[in-house]
Amino acid sequence: MTTTPRWRALTQHHLFWPVAVLVVLLLINVPFTPDFFSIKMTDGHLYGSLVSIVLFGSPLILVAVGMTLVIATGGIDLSVGAVVAITGALTCSYISDQADQDSLSGVFLALGIGLVAAVVCGLWNGFLVARMGIQPIIATLIIMVAGRGVAQLITDGQIITINSEPYKLIGGGYWLTLPFSIFVVAAVVAVTVALTRRTALGLLVESVGGNAEASRLVGIRSMRIKIMVYVFCALCAGIAGLMISSNTSAADGNNAGLWIELDAILAVVIGGTSLLGGRFSIGGTVVGALVIQTLTTTIYTIGVPTQTNLVFKAAVVIVVCLLQSPKFRAKVFGNKFGSGAGSGAKGGGTSAATPADTAPTTAAAPKMEVS
Repeated sequence: MTTTPRWRALTQHHLFWPVAVLVVLLLINVPFTPDFFSIKMTDGHLYGSLVSIVLFGSPLILVAVGMTLVIATGGIDLSVGAVVAITGALTCSYISDQADQDSLSGVFLALGIGLVAAVVCGLWNGFLVARMGIQPIIATLIIMVAGRGVAQLITDGQIITINSEPYKLIGGGYWLTLPFSIFVVAAVVAVTVALTRRTALGLLVESVGGNAEASRLVGIRSMRIKIMVYVFCALCAGIAGLMISSNTSAADGNNAGLWIELDAILAVVIGGTSLLGGRFSIGGTVVGALVIQTLTTTIYTIGVPTQTNLVFKAAVVIVVCLLQSPKFRAKVFGNKFGSGAGSGAKGGGTSAATPADTAPTTAAAPKMEVS
């Protein structure tokens, strides 16, 4: 008697379908790679397809986490790919000019230079959006276009290669048998969740995304919140840029982080965060990023032709988004996976009509909601 309601409640959870698709994608690889789920220990390091998915998906997870907070405020950041390129270019350029590329002081200074540049890009985006009132898609498009040119100027249009063991640890090294980048991602995600779910910061971000003007009227400094999330997004992109350039021991101003902003937006949407702003899910974003990376791995595993892999990728993303739609599930699957109580426009739900729902609209008192 209780199995059906529990199953229905489970399918209505915002993480159910992304996790289900992730599991299906992982299982699809088994016929093509029988030892897909096996993890081996070699030279004190763990190796395997699952470890590789998390390793190569780490930069995307970082960028997507930062993008989540930006989208939660009702904005968008198209400049993260360029920020990845600029950060990697500056860092590798500084290290390549050092006589001793293994010097810890030189590597730390290079990291600081790269991350400061990322923060400056975030401040610029936040200034244009919050202070100047420019639409986010236009404001961030500026660095998306110009940032690639800046990265090319830093590298003189060449691929800068370095040979620094301390720097290689960030994206290509191992610690406690696992890739070091996994620990970096775990730390960033943990700090983000702690700040947004254990403090009032998350509520403030959702309030600004739900209704920025109402938030301002109740005393929330929405401009500061917007600037802060754009800086945080750029900082996450900067760390991702360090990972990418560290993993390859090279900086490519033209291709580093190319189109990662689109994958990040897809990961956020797959994770259940609305592009209209408001409520967000960091856990859902992480799952969405893993879906994107697993999909990329699956495409190469099953031998999808290179010229059609983007079409295949888009098709899977469409399926995931449709499965997340309560209206689509209600029409296709009926009551079994119907909309039920979790089908609100922004993640909230509406159930049976209450007396307040049937009351005349003229009798309703004005009401302003912060989030």
